[in-house]
Amino acid sequence: MKILSITAGAGGMYCGSCLRDNALAAELVARGHDVTLLPLYTPLRTDEPNVSRSTVLFGGISVYLQQHSKLFRRTPRFIDRLLDSPRLIRAFADRSVSTDPLLLGELTISMLEGTDGVLRKEFDKLLDWLAGEPKPDVVNITNSMLIGLARPLREALGRPICCTLQGEDLFLEGLIEPYKSRAVALIRRQVHDVDRFVAVSEYYASFMATYLQIPADRMSVVPIGINMAGFDRGKTSTDDVFRIGYFARIAPEKGLHILAAAFQRFRQRVDGHARLEIGGYLAASHKGYLAGIQRSLEQAGLSHDVAHRGEVDRAGKIAFLRELDVLSVPATYDEPKGVFLLEAMACGVPVVQPRRGAFTEVVEKTGGGLLVRADDVESLAEGLYTLWRDRTLRDELGRRGHEGVRAHYTVQHSVDRLTDVFEGVSRSGPRALTRA
Repeated sequence: MKILSITAGAGGMYCGSCLRDNALAAELVARGHDVTLLPLYTPLRTDEPNVSRSTVLFGGISVYLQQHSKLFRRTPRFIDRLLDSPRLIRAFADRSVSTDPLLLGELTISMLEGTDGVLRKEFDKLLDWLAGEPKPDVVNITNSMLIGLARPLREALGRPICCTLQGEDLFLEGLIEPYKSRAVALIRRQVHDVDRFVAVSEYYASFMATYLQIPADRMSVVPIGINMAGFDRGKTSTDDVFRIGYFARIAPEKGLHILAAAFQRFRQRVDGHARLEIGGYLAASHKGYLAGIQRSLEQAGLSHDVAHRGEVDRAGKIAFLRELDVLSVPATYDEPKGVFLLEAMACGVPVVQPRRGAFTEVVEKTGGGLLVRADDVESLAEGLYTLWRDRTLRDELGRRGHEGVRAHYTVQHSVDRLTDVFEGVSRSGPRALTRA
């Protein structure tokens, strides 16, 4: 099949959705499919070989300037090409250009307004680019905030459109009013322009069907999957220190403050050595958040038992995970994916997670961890203590998770499901273009 997959870059950050989109595209290519992975806003940053196009459409700098100045909505294409240079965009992304939903309400609305909004020139540039490319059998838009692309793409190509759902409600709920209500309304209005929605978990399929008013018969589930290369079982540290790990973006919604509080409770109960190891991307806007957590741990006399490893590449990530005895990312929202759980379990590391969102189905399907009450420091501390106290249980959960990920959550399993979806919509052809 010829597949056009359009994904949103996330600046200089390792983004779970970007990693997933790239891994799926790479596996599809390995199976002989002709895949174009086209980034919008910024180039993709991945920790595996990057299979995306070097071209960036809807360049983040151009889009920002057009949003705030009418002058840039009329600039000639040679200026646009300069502004859309991946090198220039990366330079700004490395300076932590904001992806904060509180600041991006107007841009979100403009993208969702499509050719009726202030970014019409960018939609025209996309259609011009498409004219020079082979026509795909199916188009995949990798999040619903790009749904403004669906109708113009269908009209230009006459091909079915799929839309992946993989966590965008967190961004939408972070928008200030009136942008939040307007954005959700615009997405709902354009649901009819998509042939098939693809959710990354059973939980998220159910949630987004209600949230975006998507008919059940147009929803499929393609669970997340990871590339297993390099993920081997076997703890690398040989001392008697019990290491609790956190590996995710460092932000309040990911729950590091809850884990830090649980670590303090846990340390009050144990008589052995224990450490909290923290890894993950830290945006400039969240440095104060991390500093506050570090201060609380210092006041508790635990500053020497905590380490912030920062952001690491793929090899560094695997090495980090293999040092751990348990991983916990106690997110304060209903996470739809949980890639970090799969990566930890792939290394034989059990997890302790709140019973919410996709965490529940991942842990129950793999058997690789314990589920505790959400937003409950004491319950999380008890889960950590249980695994510290019972080495046999810890080893058994690690074994189950190691096997369970390989049985259910590899990128090969994901692509098996995804190709079924793409082949189905390709055979059926695009639905009639109607508006509710």
